[in-house]
Amino acid sequence: MTKTFTLQPLVQLAHQKNDAATRKFGQLNQQQQVALAKLDTLLQYRKDYQARFQEAVRTGMSQSDLSNFQNFMQRLDEAITQQEKAVEQAHSSVQVGRNELEDTQRRMKSFDTLAQRHVENEKKLEAKSEQRLQDEHTGRHAAFKAASAQSEN
Repeated sequence: MTKTFTLQPLVQLAHQKNDAATRKFGQLNQQQQVALAKLDTLLQYRKDYQARFQEAVRTGMSQSDLSNFQNFMQRLDEAITQQEKAVEQAHSSVQVGRNELEDTQRRMKSFDTLAQRHVENEKKLEAKSEQRLQDEHTGRHAAFKAASAQSEN
């Protein structure tokens, strides 16, 4: 009969932590993609608005319209700067998540290796035990035959 692996609860915990780290990493990647998409949208919007602004300057515009355009461009630039910071933060979070995932994978693999070694060791012990029983049986059978042969003589 094989002994149970005493560290099995730790193996299960390592798998649970790895699953959680995998989910978290996926969420962080998704958040980064959303942040990048928002930044791209803002940059495209600024480019389009800049083109409209240049066209309006060429065709002529009032001082108040010019001031409104400039104020809006300034707010748009501030939003872009904030979104760039959000993208940087998301990138850092993804990197931290990647490191955590790699760490949990390493730990999980270590525990899996220990569990596999335990199973292999238990199989070897079981095989030795079976061989010993087989040898004892063969020895008894040979002794019985020898005793029977002597009693016949």
